[in-house]
Amino acid sequence: MAENQAVETILSVRDLRISFKAYGGIVRAVRGIDFDLKRGETLAIVGESGSGKSVSTKAIMGILPPNAIIEDGQILYDGMDLTKISEAEMHRIRGHRIGLVFQDPLSALNPIMKIGKQIMEVLIRSNMPKDQAKVRALELMESVGIPEPEKRFDQYPFQFSGGMRQRIVIAIALAGNPEILICDEPTTALDVTVQAKILELINQIKEERNLSVIFITHDLGVVAQMADRINVMYAGKIVEMGTAEEIFFEPVHPYTWALLSSMPDLETKERLLSIPGTPPNMIQEIHGDAFAPRNRYALKIDFEQEPPMFRLTDTHYAATWLLHPNAPHVEIPDQLKDRIARMREAANV
Repeated sequence: MAENQAVETILSVRDLRISFKAYGGIVRAVRGIDFDLKRGETLAIVGESGSGKSVSTKAIMGILPPNAIIEDGQILYDGMDLTKISEAEMHRIRGHRIGLVFQDPLSALNPIMKIGKQIMEVLIRSNMPKDQAKVRALELMESVGIPEPEKRFDQYPFQFSGGMRQRIVIAIALAGNPEILICDEPTTALDVTVQAKILELINQIKEERNLSVIFITHDLGVVAQMADRINVMYAGKIVEMGTAEEIFFEPVHPYTWALLSSMPDLETKERLLSIPGTPPNMIQEIHGDAFAPRNRYALKIDFEQEPPMFRLTDTHYAATWLLHPNAPHVEIPDQLKDRIARMREAANV
């Protein structure tokens, strides 16, 4: 696990609520979330598709679609509330002070524009002269591991492999010299070996530039070796948050148990556990705990009242009624206990 050396809070999200106008009604995609990003740390936000993790980061970047409504909340950065600043002010932050690495590099890149020119565009928009922009673009290509950058500079995206395209997207995100880098499922479209190299590259760049990273993923396994802290999201809410060690070795929310139990590894001999059912329809009003219909450990109160965030330590919180003093004691599933023991042994913890 990565060591958390961060102390200063660089970004704060407070009671953020985001909805979308849809044909069937109002989709409540983010239902009141709070989190901080510390300087120099990697914060992973993990959850199934539709949990609200990408919507939250698009709000930070100011790139929500026209049918989105920020109903409430604040995104505090450098003395500003990013939910209230003008587009002109946001333009000076987006791509410059906060960079974004998209999920699909092929759709993020312009297919009919040469790679070098796409990197140069960001630099020229920052008032860098063209000749300097080309030199800097070549340096960025080299820094993200593109071989023969002078030759590749004049090539088009279709001439690059998936992994190399993602490296170019990272180079573009770094061109504005940001202090925060948001990675939105940057390895989903890549095979496992290329995925590992991209994760290693992001880690390396983070250390070299002292970046603060928000890493969005549906797979806890992806962030096992790079996250300092982890927020687990379900149905627009953060249901558990803690250090990487706390989430992997001492999880308490049944949804976190389910995510860890469904994560494949080389040692598991038993059949992987799946999460029964499907996420809730976010158009309909949710009563109680959104995860209750899929939760084999659900209590009667889970269907009636939403659980608050219970504090376990200064860094570890979870929204589950199982932590209430009057709740029955429920043990972590045996299969997950065995997996945690193996993970502890592998991590020498």
